[in-house]
Amino acid sequence: MIYEPDALVLAPLSGFTDAPYRRSARRCGCRYAFTEMVDAASLTFAFDRSKDLLLRYEDEDFLGVQLLGGNADHIKEAVQKLNEFNFDVLDFNLGCPVPKVAKKCAGAELGLHYEEAIRCFDTVAKYSKFPVTAKLRILDMDDPEPTLKLCRGLVNCGAQALTVHGRVKKAFYSGTVHHEIIKAVHDTFPEIEVIANGGVNSVDSYRTMKERTGCTRVMLATGAMGNPWLFRQLQDPEHFTAPTFQEWRAVIEEQSRGMVELYGSECAFRHGRKIFHDYLKGRGFHGSLRAVASATSCEADLKAWLDMAEESGVMPR
Repeated sequence: MIYEPDALVLAPLSGFTDAPYRRSARRCGCRYAFTEMVDAASLTFAFDRSKDLLLRYEDEDFLGVQLLGGNADHIKEAVQKLNEFNFDVLDFNLGCPVPKVAKKCAGAELGLHYEEAIRCFDTVAKYSKFPVTAKLRILDMDDPEPTLKLCRGLVNCGAQALTVHGRVKKAFYSGTVHHEIIKAVHDTFPEIEVIANGGVNSVDSYRTMKERTGCTRVMLATGAMGNPWLFRQLQDPEHFTAPTFQEWRAVIEEQSRGMVELYGSECAFRHGRKIFHDYLKGRGFHGSLRAVASATSCEADLKAWLDMAEESGVMPR
């Protein structure tokens, strides 16, 4: 078993789920998490630039790595490099819909090409020393069979778990989540763990996902961006209380310190601005704080921004 029943899994989010980001989520109840998505070609030809993505803190109880690629030769070399590290699972990405990934016939685009997708995943399974899994998108909104065919091929190659995002590639990250297609995967492959993904950002959407798909395991992605407390809320909604301002501030400060240690101050704050914006979303802060967040470039700027947020009198929710 890779994930316990009722597990909440933090998705691999490119540009976000580095080690400091994961630490914030773990502070709020996350156990299962992934590195950022790692490109097979980058591991093959620019390994030194990918090292930061593979960092694992000593206190991380569970950490998976997700590999992206559409070239079996590059995938083979990348997997052999990943074998030198310490991960609990190696996941193969068949779900990323962004254009720069699609034009390389990787991610969700690769998932549309059955033979090549299976060939690439078989390479992952053949050379990985870790348990192998895959994350995919549904292939048709009405007919489950194309998705089931892809899942069947992955399971036959050795996939021990499948994460299924209930939207097609062209939908990106919005619109209807087709729970019935995820349910078809869950019901067809009882021998593996099926993790439901897509649109979970509240207690109601979490309950709906579990009830309509039959999956007990759920992956959180954009819903947890800027809201790591979502893990705590979904685990015990009856006793959940929103973070105090001081807790909200402490999580941001700790994550910022981690980024400075990892990347250096200039890069950390350039990278961190989008993360600061996420922490403001839906919490009632005045829009002017977003502009200030966009200008943070050092620890002093961060303190001034957080002081301004505190002086606004808004309590995060």
